[in-house]
Amino acid sequence: MKKWYPEDWLFTIEALQVGKENRAEECRLGLEAGDTFTCRFETPAGFCPTSFIKIFPSIEAVRCGGDLRNLGGNGPAEMTFLCPDGAVKFRITGEQTPG
Repeated sequence: MKKWYPEDWLFTIEALQVGKENRAEECRLGLEAGDTFTCRFETPAGFCPTSFIKIFPSIEAVRCGGDLRNLGGNGPAEMTFLCPDGAVKFRITGEQTPG
């Protein structure tokens, strides 16, 4: 693969809580609280693809200059969300960086 486009945002996705008791067995992928993933445009390796589908519109909004507080976020580039199964609570944080 030849990446030719300089992405200027880096996103960190952190699992904050898994199920009611923070047990990996409550997540289909076995994610645990504290697991952290980073990405620019691609789905991070080992991250849940259905959760990424859910957060991708928020990532795009940030890239386009949007403010996640307009969507219930904690800051201009920070938001918490539940996975589609409701098992894992995540926080996504974007940081503008040189491509």
